[in-house]
Amino acid sequence: MHPIIFLARMDFTQGNLFGYIEDLQELTVIERPVRRSLKTPEEIERLTVDEELNDIERAVYLLSSGQDIQGTSVVANLPVLMRQNPTETLIRVLPKIREVLHVAGVEMQLTAAVSFLTVLQEESVSIHTYSHSFLHIILQNLEHRDAGVSNAWLETLLAVIEVLPKETIRHEILNPLVSKAQLSQTLQSRLVSCKIMGKLANKFETHIIKREILPLVKSLCQDVEYEVRTCMCRQLEHIAQGIGTELTKTVVLPELVELARDEGSSVRLAAFETLVNLLEMFDADDRSQTVLPLVKSFCEKSFKADESILVSLSFHLGKLCNGLYGIFTPEQHLRFLEFYKKLCTLGLQQENGHNDNQLQLQTLEQEKKYISVRKNCAYNFPAMIVFVDPKNFHLELYSTFFCLCHDPEVPVRYTMAMGFYEVAKLLNSGVYTIHKELVTLLQDESLEVLDALVGHLPEILELMTNGGENSGSESKLLSIPDLIPALTTAEQRAATSLKWRTHEKLLQKYACLPHIISSDQIYYRFLHRMLTIILTNNVLPVQKAAARTLCVYLRYNRKQEQRHEVIQKLIEQLGQGKSYWNRLRFLDTCEFIMELFSKSFFCKYFFLPVLELTHDPVANVRMKLCYLLPKVKSTLKIPTDKLLLQQLELCIRKLLCQEKDKDVLTIVKRTVLELDRMEITVDGFQKRFYENDLLDQEKERQELLLLEMEQLEKEKQQNEGRTTNMSDKMFEKKRKDNKTSSALTKNVPLSFPGSSSSGTSTGKEAKKSKLVRSQSFSTQALHPKYSNIDKC
Repeated sequence: MHPIIFLARMDFTQGNLFGYIEDLQELTVIERPVRRSLKTPEEIERLTVDEELNDIERAVYLLSSGQDIQGTSVVANLPVLMRQNPTETLIRVLPKIREVLHVAGVEMQLTAAVSFLTVLQEESVSIHTYSHSFLHIILQNLEHRDAGVSNAWLETLLAVIEVLPKETIRHEILNPLVSKAQLSQTLQSRLVSCKIMGKLANKFETHIIKREILPLVKSLCQDVEYEVRTCMCRQLEHIAQGIGTELTKTVVLPELVELARDEGSSVRLAAFETLVNLLEMFDADDRSQTVLPLVKSFCEKSFKADESILVSLSFHLGKLCNGLYGIFTPEQHLRFLEFYKKLCTLGLQQENGHNDNQLQLQTLEQEKKYISVRKNCAYNFPAMIVFVDPKNFHLELYSTFFCLCHDPEVPVRYTMAMGFYEVAKLLNSGVYTIHKELVTLLQDESLEVLDALVGHLPEILELMTNGGENSGSESKLLSIPDLIPALTTAEQRAATSLKWRTHEKLLQKYACLPHIISSDQIYYRFLHRMLTIILTNNVLPVQKAAARTLCVYLRYNRKQEQRHEVIQKLIEQLGQGKSYWNRLRFLDTCEFIMELFSKSFFCKYFFLPVLELTHDPVANVRMKLCYLLPKVKSTLKIPTDKLLLQQLELCIRKLLCQEKDKDVLTIVKRTVLELDRMEITVDGFQKRFYENDLLDQEKERQELLLLEMEQLEKEKQQNEGRTTNMSDKMFEKKRKDNKTSSALTKNVPLSFPGSSSSGTSTGKEAKKSKLVRSQSFSTQALHPKYSNIDKC
């Protein structure tokens, strides 16, 4: 082959030649920064470390004379050094780190804080050694000028306080805290003091807290800076838990009341949230005389002068209403309920606005706030059902529920979908009232909403069909007429999207449908769709989910003709398919068959088709089959399946003799050894396999009951048809004979039923009892207690 030369396309005239030179100059300009970024020999020499140094010596050298990035690397590696050689690390490395941190940058400081915390969590040294070696370094860097660094060291200190002994905490932390919390100290120092005091409240006895900590708490609650008052207010919850109910009532509650009227909006917000979290610690008098007036004041101001609290108020409203439930008058109860309803539609009303840019910006900010409020209302909806009593749901809250499920914003509908199962559980027998909203959310345009709903879809559908007043196997779909179209639409939308995990999750949850709808509806609307997904989808987890769900549908299909048709399609389109990918999926499906069905069922329909794949032309298929052979052998019973065992051994011999692929041959040899060690199940129960045999017998019994149930239903339909024809003939004969003889009219109907009923009454009773037993199986087989069989 000769290289193809494109000289004919190149134009080497003088003008074009200068153009090429300019292009080359531009390329050199682009490359210049790359050349400049290379290290000089001097820099490389400075960064080079002697390879003969051990880890401790290298760490000391890099901390003493290395670059910042090398020092940071040593600090990040500190937990490893502590695990390998704690004594040398504490003596030689840690003092160097202490020196370097005085002048270190932000990155090294943050790395050191994390490393110190890791050493504590891994318990590389004792608590006494840790407090002696590490605690002073943590306290020294606690008031770093960078807020991020200071917070990182504070998190480490708070974790250390959890494990330190009381005496160490008192001398090393509490005593210096008195001076650090004074007004003369920096803002950062006072903020750190607030958070430390919240942690210390649970470490000491009540009298120590009252004498040494509470005076500092009161002082910081009245600090001149609103950031300090806000921070201290949020720590009052932890302090209240440490000092108990009595001191909370006399010390903490007055401070909270004063902070709730603070001029700073962030302080008022912190006071409100702390009040809500401490509701359980206040008695009825405190709630009615102190807390309730404050809450009413917050609600009134939230729409007028203090919208900053609106989002927080909507988030805590459910907890607030149920916490104050016992002290509400009927008027106050209705007032808070109306307030909640107003929040649920906040921002949805059309307002007369102008087109000014400033007004549009305000509207955008308000819209974001209103969306957050409605989302919080959706989150609190189950709590509000408890507040109004589920019996009053349709009258009081259904219209609000409808609005939230149809909200124009996805986050609101997503939150409603997340809480839909909780709502359904609370409504119990009245759950049928929200079936339209279930269908609406299933058909939602956002896949995020669908994904949130699918998480508890089996439980929701079971409540919908069995929890309502019209429960019963014959009227399963009467309560949800649009369920099947909604389910098929949801699956198709998930299939056409790029979110395959949502599709996989949906298909897994659809395995619950035998609980919900009839066998024929599953066969015509869902079963063939699962087979299509296995054949056409390109995502392996989705294909496997569809295969397992298809096997569950097959497991509970009540018509033998339909079962045979599906089995035939699985063998022909998957097991004997042209694509090796389909044949691999056939083996996956066979694994699910072995899991869900009895051993005899697998041996009857799938054993030989699986063995045929030992001759597959694709090595990957033969390799997967080899991995599956131990499970295949475990389905055999001796002496019933003696011929199948011979077939299996013959196929293995052929693989050993004829296999040319090295990887497959290696796996075949390994599989042969495993098969030789296996013990084959004998007909009847064995002690070693008692549980598995019992489970398999139960599966086989259920499969036989399905066949028996189908036969009884056919006989019942034939008898009903025969009885209808007989009654028509009897009526015609009775009408004709009525004109001639009244005696004959009396004898004819008595002679026929007498001869049939006397002869077949016993048989009919037996068949009827079998039918009742079979119908009871159809419900029991789908009961959650059989989850170890079908794992729907």
